[in-house]
Amino acid sequence: MSYQKRTALALASGLAGAVVLMAAPAAHATVVDVNYKCKTPIGDKAAVSPIDIKSVKSGSGYTLTMSFQKGVSSSPVELGKGAMNPSAVIKVGGADSGQVNVKGPANSAAIPANSPIKISDLSGTYTPKKSGKVDFTAGVLTIKALGTTTTCTPGNNPGPSLTLDVKGAGGSGSTGGSTSGGAQSAPDTNSSLPKTGPLDSAVALGTLGGTVLLTGAAGVLWLTRRGQRATG
Repeated sequence: MSYQKRTALALASGLAGAVVLMAAPAAHATVVDVNYKCKTPIGDKAAVSPIDIKSVKSGSGYTLTMSFQKGVSSSPVELGKGAMNPSAVIKVGGADSGQVNVKGPANSAAIPANSPIKISDLSGTYTPKKSGKVDFTAGVLTIKALGTTTTCTPGNNPGPSLTLDVKGAGGSGSTGGSTSGGAQSAPDTNSSLPKTGPLDSAVALGTLGGTVLLTGAAGVLWLTRRGQRATG
């Protein structure tokens, strides 16, 4: 086979590798409207809030962050700074099962009476036990304030806000994902790039694709030089 043909094959192989990588996104995130039905000390309330769940690789697991774009309840009296403490559950489905308990800081400013309560971002850690595509869906929200507890349950069977393609520590083990909340360990930048949604996944995969293309180019140069030496 001539070196020109070997050169063409090397370049085609590099391009094919890049296409395969770009065709396999590792994460997909979307904002999902969740219709919360809340049991409050002053009666039943209902509100719809768009929910966003993002992830960042952290050691052998992922730090999940749940964000509320609208308030889901209100208080008949003013809530002073630090009076309201939120927490929630993220349901785990797909290849794995279980739940992730997430929590966030108390309100940083006073919340006026009869105004929507804006929930701070809630975070917790998910460690996969099984490999495959795992879904994360908003679950029950709990708000504690002034000695009372408000429980808000999704009433519209919302879809997942995040899907991750994960690899479990035990391969195809039989247990569900482990859960925790509170302080998180520092991200392990050597194990994986952060994956927070479709755009970030595309960027990460684009970088990998670029590596394949550079490897292909290096192969072209090597074959070309080899061909020149053979004919010199």
